[in-house]
This record gives sequence, C-alpha cells and structure tokens, in this order.
Amino acid sequence: MNPGSLELDKKSALQIARIINTEDAKVAGAVKRCLPQIARAIDVIAGCLGRGGRLIYVGTGTSGRIAALDAAECPPTFDTDPSMVQFVIAGGERALAGAVEASEDSSESGEREIAKRKPARKDVVVGVAASGRTPFTIAAIAYARKAGARTIAVTCNRNSRLGRAAEMEIVTEVGPEVISGSTRMKAGTAQKMVLNMLSAGAMTRLGYVYGNLMVNLHPRNEKLLERATRILQLATGCSRSVAKKYLQLTEGHTPIALIMLKTGADISAAEMALATAHDNVRRAIEQARRSKAVSAKHLRRVQR
Repeated sequence: MNPGSLELDKKSALQIARIINTEDAKVAGAVKRCLPQIARAIDVIAGCLGRGGRLIYVGTGTSGRIAALDAAECPPTFDTDPSMVQFVIAGGERALAGAVEASEDSSESGEREIAKRKPARKDVVVGVAASGRTPFTIAAIAYARKAGARTIAVTCNRNSRLGRAAEMEIVTEVGPEVISGSTRMKAGTAQKMVLNMLSAGAMTRLGYVYGNLMVNLHPRNEKLLERATRILQLATGCSRSVAKKYLQLTEGHTPIALIMLKTGADISAAEMALATAHDNVRRAIEQARRSKAVSAKHLRRVQR
C-alpha cells in the first residue's frame, strides 16, 4: 500500500492530481536505473532484426495493450513491414478494447499462442508483465526460449518467475501504486517508456533514423508529406520547393530523396546504395559518396 495516497477518496481533484503527479515523477528514475539492461536489450533486438528476425511482444491486460501499441506504431514511424514487430495478447485482439482477464491464467494458452508465431533463433520475444508472475506470459517466454529465440522480460518486480524464465530481464521498481494494485498507472508508464526505448533504440541502431530525424518515412497522406518535406529541409538545408520536388521524383521515398540530396546521386544509384547498406540511411549516404568519388576518379583517368 502506498502511504502517500492513503484516504485518496477524501482528497480534492487538485490534491489527487498532485499525488498522482508526485508518484509519476518517480517512474523516470526507476527506468534510469535500468539503462544498462535496456541498452543490452536494444543491441539484442537490433541484431535479431538485422538478420531478418522479428520482435514479438507478449503480454496480458494493460501490459499486452501497451505492447500492442508499440508494435502498431513501428510501421508508420519507421516504415517497417508489419511482420517485423508483432504482439501476442491473451484473449486475442478483442482484448485490446475490453477486459479478457481470465485468459491471463492459462499457461496452455500462452504456449499455444506463441507457438503460432513459430519463434526461431533469429527472433526476439519480449514478455511484459508488471508482476512478473502472469502464467500466460511466462509460458510464452519459456516456449520461445526453448525454441531458440532470444527472450527478454520486462517487469516491475525482482526475482519474478518471468525474469527467471527469460534469458535477460529489465526490472523497473516503481513502488506501490497510488491506487493499490492498479498497474496501469506507474507500472504501465514504466513499461511504455521501456518499450519506447527498445523499439526506437533498435530502429535507430538499424539506421532507420538519420541524426534524430525520422527519415525512414514513406508519406501516405498530407500530414506525413509535410513531415517528410520538413525532414528533408532539416537534414539537407534545402528549400521547401526542392524537398517537395525530390519527394515527387522518388514517389515519396524519403530515404532515397535524402541520399540524392546529400550526395548528388541519381535515383538508381541512391536505391542501390540503400540496398547495399541494408536500409541504413547514413551508411547508404556514405556508400553513394564513395561510389561517386570512384566514378569521378575513373572518369579523370579515362580523360587523360
């Protein structure tokens, strides 16, 4: 029980907000203490994805919904294939909009659902559970690990069954909730922060981010087109009209447009550089510059 929120039901709205805010302020510190483990997990995830593997989140209730949100946000943010980052939630997709909490207790269901994804050595499976004792998630992680996948536990309790089932664990000790047992609060916030770091960190390591710009973007509506235009302007210093021209030339493929603007390469050379660099934008820019330098050197030799 949290001593800071005793008799919460007697407080004014402002007092309630202050108590919750005071407790929420502790979450960032709890996550900060886990940064070495988070960094290790980022490298594991980036390594698996770089080899063509998948990141598969597993969770129930609040944890499963937070995991689903992170997975759903990867394609629009990083233009990844939807199969690259997936989620498994107890109760299936209907659990995203409503409580299907009884399914949390089924180890058989957890094993069955993860088995459908056929986890393998190049995959990484992340089990998310505040308590670290959810049978569904523990069983899924144990199955995935036995199948050879890399496994990571994200919990708020040390020495948990989930932590022992996984190869590695990230434990954010946020302390008791303002509303006792309501892990959608501080625990949920901590999980959201950790999963943000895991996916964003891995995608950055893979080169889908240039500087701090979300360059791996393929705009499919006006809002995203404006975002891509602004990204090209910030990355290259070009004008708005030039950025729009290159997005039109590349049919909205922002990384190709960026490579062309940064190196002077034509579309085919930029596409080749990006493919050679396995979609790592910075490496592709370096590759395009090297290729152009080699071509120029060869031309000078021929002209002598």
